[in-house]
Amino acid sequence: MLLARRGWSWILDYVYVGYWQVHGFLFREDPAQYLTPKLGSAEQPGPPVLLIPGIYETWQFMRPVAEHLSAAGHPVHVVQQLGYNRGTVQSMAALVTEYLARHDLTDVVLVAHSKGGLIGKYVMTQPDGGDRVRQLIAVNTPFSGSIYANFFVLPSIRAFSPRNKFLRTQLANIGSNARITSVYSRFDPHIPEGSQLPGAENIELETMGHFRIIGDRRLLEVVDRAIADYGSRTA
Repeated sequence: MLLARRGWSWILDYVYVGYWQVHGFLFREDPAQYLTPKLGSAEQPGPPVLLIPGIYETWQFMRPVAEHLSAAGHPVHVVQQLGYNRGTVQSMAALVTEYLARHDLTDVVLVAHSKGGLIGKYVMTQPDGGDRVRQLIAVNTPFSGSIYANFFVLPSIRAFSPRNKFLRTQLANIGSNARITSVYSRFDPHIPEGSQLPGAENIELETMGHFRIIGDRRLLEVVDRAIADYGSRTA
């Protein structure tokens, strides 16, 4: 029964990501609409949020998160130059860092999916970007890698191997972990090792799959709570 449920979840996961990939290609929304949060007359904007998608995902894959956070009063930023996020973690992090500096953003909340979480953590460890980022909320991020990456020829996928030197170095760098919330599905077919990160706030959701969690209401609730409770938790 468990295997059947996991298999069905895997199928639904690919249906979900397939839908958003096609939808994002056919209906290319302007991310500028999320830069001005929807506020009442007495409300103050929340901290700025920057979204970082996973590999082979554009920012539009994270539109459910963008729409929710914009409605909650946050200016939401995306780095369109990331494209489908096929470059190395270091090169993609450089684009994020450059964006933060160009727009003079501070006290930024990074919300990232999968590989995006690795990029976000790397930005936090760099002198040019780390001071501009207050916290990272990483969703289904392979901090410890994925054994399945060993079976791929593409360098962009093999980079997630648990034996990858860069990945292991970043895992051992725990200086920024206290400012990270790692949220992950109970079953993630892409990351059998899990997304737990030592020293971070680790939250497991009763979701099944690597991609569908982005559209899960429970994830949005966790994101809201992580942002609201950040000061008390770090103190």
